Amino acid sequence: MATRLTAEAELVIARCRELADCTEEPGRITRTFLSPPMRRVHELVGWWMREVGLEVSIDAVGNIRGVRGSERRLIIGSHLDTVPNAGAFDGILGVVLGIALANECRDVAVVGFSEEEGVKFGVPFIGSRAVVGTAFELMDSRVEESIRAYGLEPGRLGEARMAGAGYFEIHIEQGPVLEHHDLSVGIVDAIAGQSRYSVTFTGSANHAGTTPMHLRNDALVQCAKWILEVERTARATDGLMATVGRCEVSPGAGNVIAGLVRASLDVRHKNDSVRRSAAAALIEDLDATLLMDVPATPMDAAMTAQLADAVEQEGYPTFRLTSGAGHDAMVMAQAMPAAMLFVRSPNGVSHHPDETVRLEDVEAALRCAKRFVRSRHG
Repeated sequence: MATRLTAEAELVIARCRELADCTEEPGRITRTFLSPPMRRVHELVGWWMREVGLEVSIDAVGNIRGVRGSERRLIIGSHLDTVPNAGAFDGILGVVLGIALANECRDVAVVGFSEEEGVKFGVPFIGSRAVVGTAFELMDSRVEESIRAYGLEPGRLGEARMAGAGYFEIHIEQGPVLEHHDLSVGIVDAIAGQSRYSVTFTGSANHAGTTPMHLRNDALVQCAKWILEVERTARATDGLMATVGRCEVSPGAGNVIAGLVRASLDVRHKNDSVRRSAAAALIEDLDATLLMDVPATPMDAAMTAQLADAVEQEGYPTFRLTSGAGHDAMVMAQAMPAAMLFVRSPNGVSHHPDETVRLEDVEAALRCAKRFVRSRHG
């Protein structure tokens, strides 16, 4: 049994690396929404789906799907697009593992979503939103043009909807938590909600050499003090992530006191009330503009309990964690019960060419996922 599963895990990893060769940029893994290399991806993934007896089609937004059985099927999926200069496993691992799991289910659909990252148009989750029927709002002229250029018909978008009894996604963690605890897999209990703001600090630009320190109004100093408060708040609040990832300083010269600073604020937590309360406190009395507010998405309690039971029966710790990153599961959960299994990211690296997986971790994911899908749909 172990030898067969190890061979399956080796094949999964090899297939992910084969798909990594389908890229827009030689020497780098870059594959955006319906770009030319996606045709080769569809060809390869389609072959692998047919090998396990699935009926293959590509819908109006370029999702590839392999289906068998009734509409009470379990949908297993993830995305096939990448960020620029990506690794080989973010999203792709979940699709290839889904194909490896297909024969464990009578009623199953394996879906490779065409767009999750949002690189090409700044609009993420086009593929999964089409499956749940909420993609119509995203269909601006640029998206429609890309769909037509790929040879698909945006007018048939409604046909992309898919019913299912549940959705299951396996994904690399993209962070260091499982690595820190020396664990192969983890059970996702929720996908964190996100608040994003643009915050402006206004001071008085002036000469750096002639303006005494006690007479200055330095916008960058204001911002620096606030960044320290952001850090203090996040560290003091269990599960809160708060980040200032960008500062734009004006006039931006080394010998001029900053007159204006625009900074970003990203706040995440699995509990929306905690997140919104913290964000409100951090922007109180500041010139802040809300850019995005995405609610947290809890995974289905019953499915997650079944997944935990499968992990435990396979002899692995039932470690639960919250995903700080967004995933197609947060969209699919709007339409059906959803569960997620994380696979360790060695050194916590993702969205980078050094992104990788360990053979024993992929084998662990296969073991646990096979038991899980058999318990639901075998």
